[in-house]
Amino acid sequence: MTDKAPEIRRLNDAFRRTFIGGHVVLTSGVAALAETERRALLRSVRAFEAFNSDNDPHAEHDFGAIDLEGSRFFWKIDYYGADMQSGSPDPSNPEVTRRALTIMRAEEY
Repeated sequence: MTDKAPEIRRLNDAFRRTFIGGHVVLTSGVAALAETERRALLRSVRAFEAFNSDNDPHAEHDFGAIDLEGSRFFWKIDYYGADMQSGSPDPSNPEVTRRALTIMRAEEY
């Protein structure tokens, strides 16, 4: 864990719980779900708290796996620079970071 991990974690949790402050991307497999399933998945992503050393080794809360109605889904937060073309120089600084939350079926990973 870096000394910036607590701030990165706070920013990631705030974004994931509200979907405000970044881009939310649904893969084609998620977009193809029935509306009720898609809504349930989005609620599960927002409520996710099952972080542990296996799925969150850097303590940044940037990845999760969800089992829903017999299917496995992943979500992942990536950090981009302001241009959305390159990586962020400092994910703990929202002034230079744009977050993207991708929600996908496990087989799309």
